[in-house]
Amino acid sequence: MAVNIYDDINKLEESLRATEEFAGVKEAIADVKADPEALELFRSFREVQMRLQQKQMAGEEIQPDELEHAQKTAQLSQQNPKIMGMLEAEMKLSGIIDEINRILMKPVQDLYETMN
Repeated sequence: MAVNIYDDINKLEESLRATEEFAGVKEAIADVKADPEALELFRSFREVQMRLQQKQMAGEEIQPDELEHAQKTAQLSQQNPKIMGMLEAEMKLSGIIDEINRILMKPVQDLYETMN
């Protein structure tokens, strides 16, 4: 009997979408989208994050003024209750995803442990 792992993963995706944690992220995102100030602040925060990440990946040096701007943007975002609610909801969902990843990687880890 052939195993179609992609069918199982698609079922897992459906299950993930049905969790309270996923619903929490979806609701928190809707709250941010409904608040123009929070949405603009979050977009700015993401843009700064992405720009710095791209520079790091390209091996470019991050300038002190860029770092300061990123820190100020992050602080402003953290002061917004809707953005913080969204980030907290995302952390809860990430916990589930981390656990799923740990479980998925267990067979590979078991293989390497046989080398000891």
